[in-house]
Amino acid sequence: MPEQQINLLSPAKLNLFLHVLGRRPDGYHNLQTLFQLLDFGDEMTFSSNESGVIGLSIQNNIGAPLPMDSNLVVIAAKTLRKIANRPNLGAHITLTKNIPQGAGLGGGSSNAASTLKALNTLWDLNLSTAKLCEIGITLGADVPVFLNGKTAWGEGIGEKLEAIELEQRWYLVVTPPCQVSTREIFCHQQLTRNSPAIKMSDFLAGRSHNDCEAITSELYPEVAKTLVLLRKFADSRMTGTGSSIFAEFKSEAEAMATLAKLPKSLQVFVAKGINSLDEKLFGD
Repeated sequence: MPEQQINLLSPAKLNLFLHVLGRRPDGYHNLQTLFQLLDFGDEMTFSSNESGVIGLSIQNNIGAPLPMDSNLVVIAAKTLRKIANRPNLGAHITLTKNIPQGAGLGGGSSNAASTLKALNTLWDLNLSTAKLCEIGITLGADVPVFLNGKTAWGEGIGEKLEAIELEQRWYLVVTPPCQVSTREIFCHQQLTRNSPAIKMSDFLAGRSHNDCEAITSELYPEVAKTLVLLRKFADSRMTGTGSSIFAEFKSEAEAMATLAKLPKSLQVFVAKGINSLDEKLFGD
């Protein structure tokens, strides 16, 4: 196997809304959401070999400690190799971590998807995107949206996806100093689980919300404080079941003007929403 290298952006996402329609017999929940991909994310580099070793090096720019052996990058690589039934396959992966953890931005799922896609290419496995999504859903409900690489309307547990073209928007994303447990939120007795299903026209008309926002704000005061702060300047909402709060703007200038009004101590970034990763996923 000739040595090759792939560099890519492992993007963040926002859930522009999140409705919980009901609990499923398997313990998961039926959801409706709109995944908005961003041009901000982690940076990953992959090189392949036949050592049988999956190596991971991390440059951590987010402060919080990151797991190594239990990292989804390593798990995704080993899962793909097992399915290929080629134990000699190896890779060295470097990850520059920019997406905050437990923030509802999909960092771990994005990293797993990027790993599956890159190693599928480097190891010449030729698995289809549909097959990679079958693998990805076992790693995390959000992995398929990153594998498909499209901003999308999501249903089921988030794996039933319909690509959506949205008008270009810019997002100001603020992450308070806490990591929210998705399991804790979805297991909470007070979580709303009976939201009615909506259509895209309802979302565009402003008839949407995040069912997880109220209980997360109650359990994590830092989230509640951040919502109050950002709502002084713009309509704001929590993404997914994470701690990050976002506001939407029509231009980068508007987003940056609001950023300038926020305390300098906050963890914050501005990113553009993108409809497709076709031009963003694989680098030179």
